[in-house]
Amino acid sequence: MSALAGIKVIDLTRVVAGPFCSVLLADMGADVIKIEHPGRGDQVRGQGAMVNGFSAYFAQFNRNKKSITLDLYTDDGKAVLRDLIRCGDVLLENYRPGVLDRMGFDAAHLTNLNPDLIVGSVNGYGSTGPYADRPSFDFIAQAMSGFMSVNGDAGSPPLRAGPPLADLVAGLYTAFGVACALVNRGGRGEAGGQFVESSLMGGLVSMLAYMSAEYFATGKAPRRTGNDHPVLCPYGLFHASDGDVAIAPAGEVFLKRFFEVLELTHLCDDPDFADNDARVRNLARMNAIVDEKIGTNTVDYWIDILNAAGVPCGQVQNMETLFHDPQLLSQDMVLSVEHPGRGKIGMTGFPVKMSETPCTLHRPAPELGADTEAVLQEFGYDAAKIAALRKGGVL
Repeated sequence: MSALAGIKVIDLTRVVAGPFCSVLLADMGADVIKIEHPGRGDQVRGQGAMVNGFSAYFAQFNRNKKSITLDLYTDDGKAVLRDLIRCGDVLLENYRPGVLDRMGFDAAHLTNLNPDLIVGSVNGYGSTGPYADRPSFDFIAQAMSGFMSVNGDAGSPPLRAGPPLADLVAGLYTAFGVACALVNRGGRGEAGGQFVESSLMGGLVSMLAYMSAEYFATGKAPRRTGNDHPVLCPYGLFHASDGDVAIAPAGEVFLKRFFEVLELTHLCDDPDFADNDARVRNLARMNAIVDEKIGTNTVDYWIDILNAAGVPCGQVQNMETLFHDPQLLSQDMVLSVEHPGRGKIGMTGFPVKMSETPCTLHRPAPELGADTEAVLQEFGYDAAKIAALRKGGVL
């Protein structure tokens, strides 16, 4: 049994943030029905590297889902959606605020169709406020949230993170909110539907962590520090003879071990390095001393000796080394999925491990509309009605 077995999710989302939300629910066992426009589907189907004509990008974000095609610009298409909503547990959408209302599915109508329905929405800025109607993407959210302002090297321009963090965080928060709403609904014994929302901007703002805390405490905007930590030293990337080592001796216990390994314990008696505040004030000198020591040997040497001493450290991995890393493989974080007629497609595994209701990969990402007839039959449509909808271009 999966954690969300028996939960039906009607998924109107596309691209990244919404599909990431729904794939998290699907991995937990929810029956996710992805609704796509006839003929073209989710635009990500045509993006990124292709494996025998199938997008690996799409495969990663849409595994464990079913796909039906439905033209929601038609009255018949909207009627089908209403039937699905009546029998569903969750409706997911990532339109701009107001679009679902204009389609005829405002909050009152959704509640009337299904008072137990949980509606999960992912958007750029939230559904209220002066920016609610603005379009947004991950890059814009990284800029608007303040995230970009603290990312990058000192003296360099603001810098975005490589992965689409705003999309992923918003999708993750929405999935978390939906799961919480399902728990709340299940424990009340009465109609328990509600609306759950997360925005790209708000999600990243919540991730500013100690940087926002420092601003609230001091009124000063954090400066960009690159790989250096703004309040801890030494901490960052240091240069071995054959590459870089990430080292994070946060706290005096770790620092003592680190200095013992590097034979730098005499610095504890130097007023310029005797405590963390002094080391932060003299960060450039501190880093230069550590760099000189680390440069005397290889990455592998330092990884082994520092880990043996209990000092947090790691090598900077690229995709090739990462996806052959024995620890990652032992955690089943690399999957290879057979797509019928397409061959095998690699993807990342499940980051959440559950002892009794584990995530499973029970189906590959669907071909466009592959499950249309089966899903509609499940919701009570007979062959004649399905044929008529298909003839009319609704499916």
